[in-house]
Amino acid sequence: MLTIEKLKEFGADTDAGLARCMGSEALYLRLVAMAKDEKNFDKLKEALEGCDLDRAFEAAHALKGVMGNLSLTKLFELSSDITEHLRARESIDYSPFLTELLDLREELRKICE
Repeated sequence: MLTIEKLKEFGADTDAGLARCMGSEALYLRLVAMAKDEKNFDKLKEALEGCDLDRAFEAAHALKGVMGNLSLTKLFELSSDITEHLRARESIDYSPFLTELLDLREELRKICE
C-alpha cells in the first residue's frame, strides 16, 4: 500500500507534493498512484527507439511536468536531464537515461502495491 513514508524513502518531497494537493493526502497518493502508469514513459521509450527526437522531447517534457508537480524528485530530475539533452537535439546514447528512468518507474510501481 502506498504511503507518505514509502514516498519519502523513494526520495519524494512529500511536503511540496501535499502542498500542491492542498494538504489532501488521499488526493496526493491517488495522483502518485496514477503517475506510475503515465503513458509518456512508453511514448518516450518508443520515440527514442525510433530515433524520433521531437516526439521523445514532447514525452520527456510531459514526464518532467507530471513528476515535478507530484514532487517525485528522482523521476523529475532524470526526466529534466533527458528533456534538456533532447531540447538541444543531442545525438547521444539515451539508453542509460531510459534504463534508469524505467527502473525508477518500476520502483514507484512496487511501492504503490
